Amino acid sequence: MALFLVQHGICLSRDKDPEKGLSETGIEETRRIAPVAKGYKIPVARIFHSGKKRARQTAEIYHKALDVGTPLAVLNGINPMDDVRAFAATLDASANWMVVGHMPFMERLVSYLATGDETVRIYRFQNSGIVCLDAGKNDEGEADWFIKWTLNPNIN
Repeated sequence: MALFLVQHGICLSRDKDPEKGLSETGIEETRRIAPVAKGYKIPVARIFHSGKKRARQTAEIYHKALDVGTPLAVLNGINPMDDVRAFAATLDASANWMVVGHMPFMERLVSYLATGDETVRIYRFQNSGIVCLDAGKNDEGEADWFIKWTLNPNIN
């Protein structure tokens, strides 16, 4: 069971789209990587996004490619500067959620879950890429999160 974190695809600048929707490159990269994720049969039960246009568009591409049976949903508390500790307290590794969000929140969340310190950078996201986190239990019975795998549109 796992948590799948995705940074939205590459977006347009605010002067080209005030809502900063996905660029053609962002759409293409997300459409390229999403079927790869499907090929690995990742068990996504539900896909959430921040509500921002670029996150919603990225989530829609993944939702279609992964053929997720539950509807997309907006999830509060995952915007760029939101509190990762508050969000982390709500997580259940067995839920198999995919969460599509933004920097720096996503990187801070991975750091916090894996190390307990959101300021220690342990992973650099790529737009449209997936970071899979999983959790066992530590000696105190609390979730012990770790990076299980990553899948990115670019290997350079």
